[in-house]
Amino acid sequence: MDLLHQPEPHDPGDVRPAARPKPGVAGSPATEAVAADPEISRMTTADLLAGIERLRRERGAVILAHNYQIPEIQDLADHVGDSLELSQRAAEADVERIVFCGVRFMAETAAILAPESKVLLPDPLAGCSLAASVTPEEVRAWRAEHPGAVVVAYINTDAAVKAEVDYCCTSANALEIVRSIPEDTEILFLPDMFLGLYIERQLGRRIHLWLGECHVHAGFRPEDVAARLAETPDADLLLHPECGCVSACMYALAQGDLPADRTFVLGTGGMVRHVRQTPSARVHIVGTEVGMLHRLRKEAPGHEFRALKDDAVCEYMKTITLPKLYRSLRDDVYEVSVPTDIAERARTAIDRMLAVTAPRA
Repeated sequence: MDLLHQPEPHDPGDVRPAARPKPGVAGSPATEAVAADPEISRMTTADLLAGIERLRRERGAVILAHNYQIPEIQDLADHVGDSLELSQRAAEADVERIVFCGVRFMAETAAILAPESKVLLPDPLAGCSLAASVTPEEVRAWRAEHPGAVVVAYINTDAAVKAEVDYCCTSANALEIVRSIPEDTEILFLPDMFLGLYIERQLGRRIHLWLGECHVHAGFRPEDVAARLAETPDADLLLHPECGCVSACMYALAQGDLPADRTFVLGTGGMVRHVRQTPSARVHIVGTEVGMLHRLRKEAPGHEFRALKDDAVCEYMKTITLPKLYRSLRDDVYEVSVPTDIAERARTAIDRMLAVTAPRA
């Protein structure tokens, strides 16, 4: 099985991000506040769960949780989903508060789509290494080099970046979004190069790429896939399109080196739909952040799920905990807001995404 071919970006319009430190979670004010809180220090897990349930009713709050959240957070959330699903839930929300158990760019999107609701993020340092790879100034400079180009931004970007682009997309609808753009139009895609390469291969369309990456998904290598398949050769292979191994796997698939009927490149929402629709019990090798396994096991309890990499852990997602969620509801912290001018421009790109995307069961 040849999985070692890894195509590299070669378009002169591609841009490699400036080197900058990866955002950290150490010294979070939420972590320090919880550690020093006399009430929380005495609470058991059962106390925290009961307190969260009481406070969510008193505060008129809905709790949204991403698929990568810890199991305890997923299990109590009103809605668990991928970025697209949670964006849609936020747009439909008619509540006083949205508590977003995810990362900051997701909470910003909720604030843009639900301006009448107060949006809370239980830990203000729940960031994203991919979102940190591009700034609004860099988008404007790149765009100036390509007059007339359409700029598509993965939703894993800050609100100020979304305000500079034409469309947003998620891993679930990226192909739909790019397919909707006329063939003769130049496209700039940011910030995830692996998702961009996947779109290129699937649509046969050249795209200029911002060469950013998610540090978790970039860690998936072709040799990881080969090793897992050697252990379980009959398993389904579920790969997130952000994975660093996807281009090599698409090449291997075209060459017949991966089973075409058992290899699937899917966003997390697509993974959920896939296992729901798989009639017989199977083993699934899951190539994304390990929090996804909890969601899949709940959706398809008769199936077996194995992580492609056991250490594929996003520290930003995992910084949200029960004590922080309880404190966020109790003390009304930490509010996420977006300046009006940025929110209005970012909403245009988000609304264009939602208009193109077909409803999903």
